[in-house]
Amino acid sequence: MPAFIVATDLKKTYRVGKVDVPALRGISFQVKQGEFVSVVGPSGSGKSTLFYLLGGLTRADSGMVVIDGDDFAQLSDAQRTRMRKSKIGFVFQKFNLLPTLDARSNIAIAQDIAGKPTDPAYFQKISDLLGISKRMHHRPSELSGGEQQRVALARALINKPAIVLADEPTGNLDSRNSDIVLAMLRQTNKDLGQTVLMITHNPEAASYADRIIHMRDGEIVAPEQDPQWKGH
Repeated sequence: MPAFIVATDLKKTYRVGKVDVPALRGISFQVKQGEFVSVVGPSGSGKSTLFYLLGGLTRADSGMVVIDGDDFAQLSDAQRTRMRKSKIGFVFQKFNLLPTLDARSNIAIAQDIAGKPTDPAYFQKISDLLGISKRMHHRPSELSGGEQQRVALARALINKPAIVLADEPTGNLDSRNSDIVLAMLRQTNKDLGQTVLMITHNPEAASYADRIIHMRDGEIVAPEQDPQWKGH
């Protein structure tokens, strides 16, 4: 199966005051279509910077990000925006739901932004798969944290993206709801065939993936070089 995501020698440095702080020091890896990959590492390891590069939300100083044959470096800002809308679903630690809208409208807004018509059958399939079909008319304040994250996941999936990028999707959840959301992310990966790349600092969350990429100090390292992974 051909690689769906190809990252080649990615480098990114931030300027903090008068000091240059390297976030990524030449990262290269590939992800196959339909694969579920976790990127795990401590705070400051560069994994969030990698997330923003893969999502086309920022540009690398050098190196290449190719998703489904499209090289982000060769796209204009408008083209990158269109690609994000058509090919990428985002799930964040903060649910980012609009408080004045009910669950159904929070999910449907992704279709409005992308200019895609509603597919009632697929909408129902997603809500059933995530166990939120009976919560569609509730606002975020009326939902538990786990339910809010499942609504956010439904919003990421509703446009049938080829890739789902999840940044610490269980960071605001207790262990029970974390397990539920991770199991559902795993299930949607299998049932819907989306490629999933999840950023996390939590080894237990990372273990839900097919494969784990370990990061430290802006580089990919072997598992034995990752102190937080010892004993897992």
